[in-house]
Amino acid sequence: QVQLVESGGGLVQAGGSLRLSCAASGRTFDIYHMGWFRQAPGKEREFVAVIEWSGINAYYADSVKGRFTISRDNAKSTVYLQMNSLKPEDTAVYSCATKRSHYSEYEYWGQGTQVTVSS
Repeated sequence: QVQLVESGGGLVQAGGSLRLSCAASGRTFDIYHMGWFRQAPGKEREFVAVIEWSGINAYYADSVKGRFTISRDNAKSTVYLQMNSLKPEDTAVYSCATKRSHYSEYEYWGQGTQVTVSS
């Protein structure tokens, strides 16, 4: 099993920045690809970003490309999401998740952290 705990959310004005963290425990972190998702009330969960186990390759949703950066520190079993130039439409609960390959489903999920962007 893997336990994931997100942190770093909060209230920020449009144009501001936040850095989210996702700390993993329970099993070896290095073998997993790590993704970030978000979900606003009444809306479907959407993909934000994913980073491969090596930390070399990362992919982003078009809506956040150029503004968000995903990274990981395997020594600390932590994945990060640096969010810059935040917009009100970025408001959502952000969750991290793990998967074992590009072709597998996400297996473990954190509880999420709230990000609110005001105008």
